[in-house]
Amino acid sequence: MHALDYMVYAYLQLARDNDARVVIEEAAQVSGFTRNSGPYAFTAIPARYAIERGDWSGAMKLQPITNDFHYTEALTRFARALGAARSGDTAAAETEVSHLARLRDALKAAKNEYWVTEVEISRLAASAWTALASGKKDEAVKLMRSAADMEDKNEKHIVTPGRIVPARELLGQMLLELKRPGVALKEFEASQIREPNRFHGFAGAAQAAAQIGNSVKAKQYYNRLVELVGKGGPRPELEQAKTFLAQR
Repeated sequence: MHALDYMVYAYLQLARDNDARVVIEEAAQVSGFTRNSGPYAFTAIPARYAIERGDWSGAMKLQPITNDFHYTEALTRFARALGAARSGDTAAAETEVSHLARLRDALKAAKNEYWVTEVEISRLAASAWTALASGKKDEAVKLMRSAADMEDKNEKHIVTPGRIVPARELLGQMLLELKRPGVALKEFEASQIREPNRFHGFAGAAQAAAQIGNSVKAKQYYNRLVELVGKGGPRPELEQAKTFLAQR
């Protein structure tokens, strides 16, 4: 399961979504976990598949699985919260945020400080997008920035190839939605230092650069996106990249 999670992560960065789907079907048949890497991957894989592809409806349909690790359930709760918030269902998003708080507290009681922090980052990020969906723009940015700053101080656990989505990348996406591309570009570039060669890291940076009229950086990031994907499948961001580059 550990290896399968890494494979799905890689395939999704390469826009090889069909290959990722094959791995997901394989992973869904695995059971009998005895270590934390199994339950983690089992819940992370479908969450990644939904979030990386912007399938907010699919994210909302993920079914939480309870176990003694708590933080694996939190992965699903986070995906559901983000999916609900991005779909405009603030009530559903708030419910998932409350579950994240419950799981954080359970981990705190177990004195598992690393995962307390990771789940709190997820709660802050989910709260941020819920606030944005409710029209609370300033609060949303404040919460999302708090999540990103907290994540920067917490090293990634070896059980995972990467978070479901980096908090600072999410901050960049939020700032793009709020039509603040200049600040968004800085956040995407900062995110790439810790989480390099991510599809949405390149795509977001390129979009932000293009919106502020920095065609040099936009071309640079769109080229890197196209090179990263290679012969990967179609995605809207990739088509946008090819259109931009064809005009220059």
